Amino acid sequence: MPKVVFTANIQRLVECPDSFADGNDVRTVLDGVFNANPRARGYILDDQAALRKHIAVFVDRVLVRDRIKLSDPVPQNGTVYVMQALSGG
Repeated sequence: MPKVVFTANIQRLVECPDSFADGNDVRTVLDGVFNANPRARGYILDDQAALRKHIAVFVDRVLVRDRIKLSDPVPQNGTVYVMQALSGG
């Protein structure tokens, strides 16, 4: 079962401890976590259920490509890392 890890800076704003959720793509895995923690959903996803611009998601250290449908595959022993994206100039 995939593990989902939220960085400490996200956890300062919304409680979302490391957890496990069944699924074979990012959407399904995150939905499993958000069903138990709806407040986290609102911080990570926008009103169209896509990743917010300030959020980056990695699957086993590979940046997720599909930020809208979240269709990137997740292996059963994989880890999904959710973190704030950095920007600047």
